[in-house]
Amino acid sequence: MSDVADARYRQVQSLAQAVVAHVQAIWSGLSAEKILAALQGDQGAAILDAVVAGQLTAAQGAQAFVAQAMAERGAAERPAAELVPAALADVASDGRPLSTLLFQPAITTYTTLAAGADPRTALLAGMNQMARMVATQIADASRAATSVSMTAHRRCIAYVRVVKLPACGRCILLAGRQYSYSTGFKRHPKCDCGMDPIDIERWGDVPSPDDLVKQMSPAEQRKRLGAAAVDALEKGADLAQVVNARRGMQTMTVHGRKVAATTEGSTVRGIAGKRLSVDAGADKVPGQRYRRSNTPRLMPEEILRLADDRDHQLRLLKKHGYIY
Repeated sequence: MSDVADARYRQVQSLAQAVVAHVQAIWSGLSAEKILAALQGDQGAAILDAVVAGQLTAAQGAQAFVAQAMAERGAAERPAAELVPAALADVASDGRPLSTLLFQPAITTYTTLAAGADPRTALLAGMNQMARMVATQIADASRAATSVSMTAHRRCIAYVRVVKLPACGRCILLAGRQYSYSTGFKRHPKCDCGMDPIDIERWGDVPSPDDLVKQMSPAEQRKRLGAAAVDALEKGADLAQVVNARRGMQTMTVHGRKVAATTEGSTVRGIAGKRLSVDAGADKVPGQRYRRSNTPRLMPEEILRLADDRDHQLRLLKKHGYIY
């Protein structure tokens, strides 16, 4: 892993931890009995503002990170387009409005309390879920921004998955793997793995899955991989066979649809909405102030997956409001 990728990883993790701590401080002052009203009121707005600010900060550093990573590899080049960090904030990584995602912990608290748990236990259940969501959304904003920035840097052809301990078995198995710059990043909730952009096909000094397992203590191995898996490995089993790398990991889509899209930023007031409405127009949605584009706004990873080549990717990223 390059020093630049290591610094970026630590930067994003520090940011996520700070936002989670801030959100937890807000949550600690809430009442389980009034949780639904609180999340619809000022406290919910404060949590949303904190996470949006975290997403924006994470996205803002991506293009400079990719440029520095490429420069250190002797592949400095002016990007073909500029990232629009705000396009990746205030929207969940599955395309829904961020506010609706962040309301789920309130529902969890309410249902846990209704099931007979005491208020403290109910609040803790909701807070744990909120912490996972907040950390995931900030990391996802960073990774999405990095993907867009790599696309805009024509000499970037791939990235290496950066896995740091402690990590789950699924992520350990993917450590050091190299992917095309346009390949969606596979992750699970609260996954903190990062990306190291590269200009040529090389592995560098990224630890392999076996290297990471060897670095773990026996207790850590059993905690992360499971006792049965460790026993199997000690008997000579193959790590890839023991750990199912794909189970539980997914490239986010909108409610299971084949196309990952979002309604966020698709009104004619926004950059993407204006551009998308040129072809198919825009209609007024009941209850909405502005007309919304009739063309779905694709998520960045969906654009990279569907486009024919880099030029096509850049055109779609611009059309959907992710770059200038």
